[in-house]
Amino acid sequence: MGDFSGTTSVSVPIDTLFAYLSDVDNLPRYFARMTSAVPAEGERVMTTARMPDGTEVQGEAWFRADRATRRIEWGSEGPSAYAGHLQLTPDGQGSEVEVGLHTTRVPDGDREVSDGIRETLAAIKAQAESRG
Repeated sequence: MGDFSGTTSVSVPIDTLFAYLSDVDNLPRYFARMTSAVPAEGERVMTTARMPDGTEVQGEAWFRADRATRRIEWGSEGPSAYAGHLQLTPDGQGSEVEVGLHTTRVPDGDREVSDGIRETLAAIKAQAESRG
């Protein structure tokens, strides 16, 4: 079973950052490997991602954003028990972002997944700070 996490600080107020990250249309801008995300009925999202080997996969996921707790959760059904979260906390004038991910597809410490977490955090920081 693989459990992964990482954090970064972002120089953007927490409410502004949460609004950006919780918008499904922005998911491909900051999630490593995701190439499209289309809202569907309820909490459903249709996604497309490019895997490290270059193959493209499509799937259905769920996506929840809780403004009160500044937490975003997502996951997909299937054999890999894939689920994750983004938790935002105040950090001075900015925000701290924690990404957590759980999957049974790979063991703890898997390099590709760890790299994906780092890429996602770097993209969140770059995208959010460039937007002002």
